[in-house]
Amino acid sequence: MPSAFSPTRTVLFRLHWALGLSAGLVLALIGLTGALMSYEEAITARANRDRMQVAAAPDRPPLAPSLLAARIEAQRPGERIAALTLSGEPGHSAVVRFARNRAGGERPPSLYTDPSDGTVLGPMRLETFFGTVRALHRWLLLPGEGKGWGRPITGACAIALLVFLGSGLYLRWPGRHGWRVWLRPNLGRPGRARWWSLHAVAGTWLLPVYAVSALSGLWWSYDWYRAGATWLLTGQAKAQVAGPMTGQAPIERPVGQSEMRAADRKPPEGRPAIDAAWAAFTATHEAALATLTLPGPEASSIRIRWYAPDAPLRNEASYDARTGAPLGDQRAAEADLGQRIADNMLEVHRGRFFGAPVALLFCLAALALPGFFATGLTLYLLRRRAGRRRRPGRLPQPAGATGRG
Repeated sequence: MPSAFSPTRTVLFRLHWALGLSAGLVLALIGLTGALMSYEEAITARANRDRMQVAAAPDRPPLAPSLLAARIEAQRPGERIAALTLSGEPGHSAVVRFARNRAGGERPPSLYTDPSDGTVLGPMRLETFFGTVRALHRWLLLPGEGKGWGRPITGACAIALLVFLGSGLYLRWPGRHGWRVWLRPNLGRPGRARWWSLHAVAGTWLLPVYAVSALSGLWWSYDWYRAGATWLLTGQAKAQVAGPMTGQAPIERPVGQSEMRAADRKPPEGRPAIDAAWAAFTATHEAALATLTLPGPEASSIRIRWYAPDAPLRNEASYDARTGAPLGDQRAAEADLGQRIADNMLEVHRGRFFGAPVALLFCLAALALPGFFATGLTLYLLRRRAGRRRRPGRLPQPAGATGRG
């Protein structure tokens, strides 16, 4: 049991509150944005419910992907489709995601479209809002996006969260206290003791959630961490990551000016390899939702990322970009645990990897981060005020030494 007056305890106590006053504010912001992103798909579906349904009839079968893409690109001159998200259920619209424009670096809004005739139903509502929320969560809206200072700062805050967990656990190790004090808050106590009990007990209960969130969040912060984690999980040297933090669409090559001029002159009339790949995929897979990557001229493969009915984990199939012949088929159900974690790190980070109830717990834990900052700041201010009331020359006893913040 650590001594109540040990130098280690005093150092950890000071480190805990110093990080809380600095990284705590950033973590509160990350928590709020992360909670919003936890249910981004559900919120977006609710906001676009009038555009997600189309009239389904036997005489209106879905178009082949190449023809669907050609019809949409004919309506949007100068823009190239990067991916089509298609539902396995009839009566659901398709989602069209465009490539970035190399000149401006901006991506046109995603569209809902009727998969049977290519009719555009409208842009995706809240896409810009959630794009801003995601940028705030990942790099605090700082210049440079993922290549600027924002990503290392959020990564450092994730490390700070791990320090909070370790130092908080050490500082309040039960010792002479019973497990009732350890696990149940005593809100009837006055002043600092009440705030300390709420802060410490809630942190104890949520410690496993925050540990998983911080360790998985570092996956996108540092390349060396991702490489090391990938090696530990799979034995491989490199990680193959989906799109940046969304897990919904792959990273695609921007459209060059020459391609844009070619598209202005003559929209694509057919992509036979894409149709062959899609036909092979639908013949052998039962997908509730599938995102088909439309390859650029230099691509060697066509990727289809898909989700099975009632399964939160992503699967991926790949096909030859010239012939549509199958190249690989990675199914989450057939992979070992380490590979499933590496392939679905976003779902681990959001808690969905462990099921819907745990995902809700992760969301609530993210919402609680501003509360930890508020209670920690309150404890700090109350301690400073109590220190000023003490006699001159008497050193205030560190609150960590008594376990009451």
